[in-house]
Amino acid sequence: MDNTARWHILFTGKVQHVGFRYTALYFSRELYLTGWVRNNPDGSVEMEAQGTLACLRKLVLKLKSQPHIHIEDVRITEIDQVVAERKFRVL
Repeated sequence: MDNTARWHILFTGKVQHVGFRYTALYFSRELYLTGWVRNNPDGSVEMEAQGTLACLRKLVLKLKSQPHIHIEDVRITEIDQVVAERKFRVL
């Protein structure tokens, strides 16, 4: 796919112990994205998501709009290479 992109995303704020990873899993599957999400020891949540740019943007907006998740900062880095994978998963 020519318009497929892969993003590394780092979320900080109150993003652990609020259902963030499973909310991300639900939205990613709804948007046909692949990749993974995991908690980091420092309290942040790290993610790699792959799909169309429009769907990647929607994912971030949907996560930011959740009342139980309080994101203070989002750092997005585009990854040059897409990965052959079939689903989004929680690590």
